[in-house]
Amino acid sequence: MKLESFKNYGFNFLLFFANGEMFTVDIHPLVGRYISESDLNSARIDSEWGCLEFCNGIIDIDPTTLYRYAVSYGYSKQHKGSGERSEQIIS
Repeated sequence: MKLESFKNYGFNFLLFFANGEMFTVDIHPLVGRYISESDLNSARIDSEWGCLEFCNGIIDIDPTTLYRYAVSYGYSKQHKGSGERSEQIIS
């Protein structure tokens, strides 16, 4: 599953996947031990692997792992209908 884009609000990330699904997830359980809140500004998608990475790639999360995490923990999910994406964070 490819991660296309994201927006972050602290440890809460709005994730957009290639299948049209988007999830709001708290990634603190995944990376909170390894990065500080100030490191969240370094988040980017690695163009080669498609990982969500932090601190210039020192810490990364595979997109498949991220997708499974979002699905498994029941975070809000929406499907894109008309191709538009909501900018609203779902709590």
